[in-house]
Amino acid sequence: MDEVAFERFACAPGLRLEAHERLTTVHFEHLERRLCRIEELMERLEKRLWLTVYGVVAIVLATGFQSIMAAIPH
Repeated sequence: MDEVAFERFACAPGLRLEAHERLTTVHFEHLERRLCRIEELMERLEKRLWLTVYGVVAIVLATGFQSIMAAIPH
């Protein structure tokens, strides 16, 4: 008996599933890029926050040091 190799053919449900998989892949790639961008922005914001905290601490210490220097008689 001859075995006949059947060619694969594109059917509507198969094409639809394939298109959905491609679309899902594109969505996940876009989501990954957006998440990376958000992480970068959060890191920059965190650096700015720490710089602000250190600045406030420096001002408080400088004010305290200035008060101590003013209280010491010359």
